[in-house]
Amino acid sequence: MFSPIGLFKKTPCPEYPRCPLSNCLFAHDPAKSEDDGSKSRNNSGPHLLAIEDTIDGADGPRKKRRLNVDPDTINANGYQTTARDTPEAKTSPLPNISGQPISVTQTKTTENSLPRTALRRISPPPRRIANDTSTKRVSIENEQPSARTVVQNEKGILAPRVPTVKAALPNAQALAESLNPRLLPNPPVSHAIRMKLVTMLHEQMVRLNDEVRSSQDSSDDVLLLSDQQLIVEALEEEFQAATKNPAVYQNVIKSRIMVLRKTKLDVWKSERVKKLGQRQAHAGDQKPSPPKTIDTGLTQSEEIVFLPRLAADQEGLSKHGYVTAIPTAAELESARKGVESAQGWELCDRCKTRFQVFPGRREEDGALTSGGNCIYHWAKPRRPDMVKGDIKPRDLKYACCDETVGVSAGCTKADSHVFKISDPKRLALVMPFESTPASDRTDVPGAVCFDCEMGYSTLGMELIRLTATAWPDGSELLDVLVRPIGEVLDLNSRFSGVWPEDWANASPFDEDRAQSSTDVVRSLKIVESPAKARDLLFELLTPRTPLIGHALENDLNATRILHPVIVDTCLIYPHHRGLPIRFGLKVLMKKHLDRDIQMGGAQGHDSKEDARAAGDLVRYRIRSMWQKMKGEGWSTRDGEFYPPLPPGA
Repeated sequence: MFSPIGLFKKTPCPEYPRCPLSNCLFAHDPAKSEDDGSKSRNNSGPHLLAIEDTIDGADGPRKKRRLNVDPDTINANGYQTTARDTPEAKTSPLPNISGQPISVTQTKTTENSLPRTALRRISPPPRRIANDTSTKRVSIENEQPSARTVVQNEKGILAPRVPTVKAALPNAQALAESLNPRLLPNPPVSHAIRMKLVTMLHEQMVRLNDEVRSSQDSSDDVLLLSDQQLIVEALEEEFQAATKNPAVYQNVIKSRIMVLRKTKLDVWKSERVKKLGQRQAHAGDQKPSPPKTIDTGLTQSEEIVFLPRLAADQEGLSKHGYVTAIPTAAELESARKGVESAQGWELCDRCKTRFQVFPGRREEDGALTSGGNCIYHWAKPRRPDMVKGDIKPRDLKYACCDETVGVSAGCTKADSHVFKISDPKRLALVMPFESTPASDRTDVPGAVCFDCEMGYSTLGMELIRLTATAWPDGSELLDVLVRPIGEVLDLNSRFSGVWPEDWANASPFDEDRAQSSTDVVRSLKIVESPAKARDLLFELLTPRTPLIGHALENDLNATRILHPVIVDTCLIYPHHRGLPIRFGLKVLMKKHLDRDIQMGGAQGHDSKEDARAAGDLVRYRIRSMWQKMKGEGWSTRDGEFYPPLPPGA
């Protein structure tokens, strides 16, 4: 707050004469005029009067105050005479702030003796209207661009507009930059020096740009820069010098400023033409960099022989969602009793609301779930990176709408709530687990990549699509839609990539007439149950066949499969913080192979693309491992790997 140094001593008090403050900041002298001559006249001799206000319920009389009045209005008794100077006016109670009557021994001064500003009606202070749904904006005439926006409710009361959470701009690059050096983690000099240099650089660019504008040649209009473009040009040059040449930063910038000072108009035009041509060429010829090629240095048969070295040790993985043993009958009975006692009540996997599920539909209205619509965020919350100057981590925000966690209930609306089951015992109640059956078949692939897509039903999250590809060539082995056991609540299309029209166009799967993988355009086939899809996958596997995928515990639990040899990219590319934290498949592909996948957005993922991506990541890991082994002396002969010979052998 400010110090009371008499800034308001000439301003009449809005609460006078009922102001209860003994040391009020405002003037309690309504007869004071703006000219200094009247001050000396009103401060003379017997014309200084005193008022004594006694408030009922207060502790004694209040402090006496002096008032300057007109000497022509003083009567014989020492009081000021006014048109309202009647016994009724002297004795009538006046309400004060506390609502109690005040006994007044002195009436107000005449309206003629008051300044014109004192007679102006005092408007009440503005009120903030936080939750008035009827508020609307009011345009103020002659409002300056920096004036604050106000709102008006249905009663006509103006109030400052309640600040709202600012939505994220669709294009952050559209924000205008100010002439302020860009932030650097390790600036070469202080900010003050950088600011001075970039200002001098900008001044020279503005001078040359003005010369171009003043030229008579109309063809030079394309070379003109706007104010914002000039700022960006100066900031860009300063930023490049600070990042590429930090040791000689000041010399580089000062030399550039001196060059611009001596630059003539034709030289500046030629520089602008050259830079403009470079930008157009860069925009026209820019092509995405080719993805990394994977050359392991091994043949396909050797890669298959090498692959078991990447197989996961499944001991201890059960606490991270992997099912390593089939639930017993006692565990199944315990889970069945728990489901019966729950009476269909589940926790929504999206909005965390408790709701009830009705398998087979509720008799009264045919509903599958209770609780109405589900409002949720479809993306997980993430914490923005800290920047220089932050003293604490930033708030978590949802990646889908950039809303802060706890501010918004959701940005997406679904028809019903959904739930997911992770307990192996409850999963086995829906469909029992099975281990990969033994087989003596020799026509099975050397390794299989597979990926599943899941949707929500009245029995939890179920399998709705299964894809398998051969490894390492990536040829398609199996790709079918799967009809779940329970009634469908949500196909989870944003992630599964399975839409209602896919189900409508799907024809029943026929093993004898299955289409080959060389068909370019075809609709997916559909099988009648997850168990049938699992049997089709078992035909491609033996207990010794490596099964490749990303986050395989989800796919294996969806198909209810226990397989002894799994190669999970989450395990061969572990997160530095360990399980259950893991990298996503999209992140791993971009980081290691510079390849973009899952770019369909709201159209969802493609399980075939994901299966092949997991296989490529495995080949990339084999490549790095084999290069290291060759450096240690390993070699291959006839498809077998031989360690280095001991010294002296």
